[in-house]
Amino acid sequence: MIRVQKDGLVPGQLIQRYKRFLADVRLEDGSVVTAHTTNTGSMKTCWEPGDRVLLEPAANPDRKLKFTWLAVERPGGWVGVETGMPNRVVAEAARQDALPGLPGLHHVRTEVKYGAENSRIDVLALDGAGRQVYIEVKNTTLKDGDWALFPDAVTERGTKHLRELQAMVREGHRAVIALFVHRSDVDRFDAAREIDPVYGAELDRAAETGVIVLPLAVRLVTSPDTSGLWSLGWELPGLLPWVPRR
Repeated sequence: MIRVQKDGLVPGQLIQRYKRFLADVRLEDGSVVTAHTTNTGSMKTCWEPGDRVLLEPAANPDRKLKFTWLAVERPGGWVGVETGMPNRVVAEAARQDALPGLPGLHHVRTEVKYGAENSRIDVLALDGAGRQVYIEVKNTTLKDGDWALFPDAVTERGTKHLRELQAMVREGHRAVIALFVHRSDVDRFDAAREIDPVYGAELDRAAETGVIVLPLAVRLVTSPDTSGLWSLGWELPGLLPWVPRR
């Protein structure tokens, strides 16, 4: 099973998230830092003031914000909030032929331009038969009961990506929408139809067209070390069922 890990992470307590890109965090020594937030969406159900968080120190000492917010501990477990990790984990799983639901991938590339609507595909690979496999990755964090839902806000861009994937299927390629369920306190997936009914209808249409819908179960594994720093690992143990909430 695939495992991607980051070490040397700094724990803290969340004070607030604001202005989309910023989060104030109280570190264990009592100091307060402002961390960069890569997730610019609503982040509904992802955090409350007082939650424990893990921050990654910036590699560049000259960067204005010295930390990036990676994960937050909710009552049901850890939630990943850094939006670059899903693409990285899915690409690495494809390279190791360990992506659930898609065996036999090779010749993996990332961020490749494609389509008639000026898009970039997150992961492009070849399958065992030599067909191109277009994989669009979506960070999925919204929770409602036992469901993981996507999107957490209206996403015209996400709907465009579904149209592009359908076009690839019509051209004879394989196309995949990989919903990276970045929390482990859910056991099924559906589109957030109440939030964005257009996206929900387009996802249904894409599946009927032949786009493969992969709700990826994600396990976040955390552990502190003796220095007080933490490690955070991402694993892909399998798939969640797509269960419509109609």
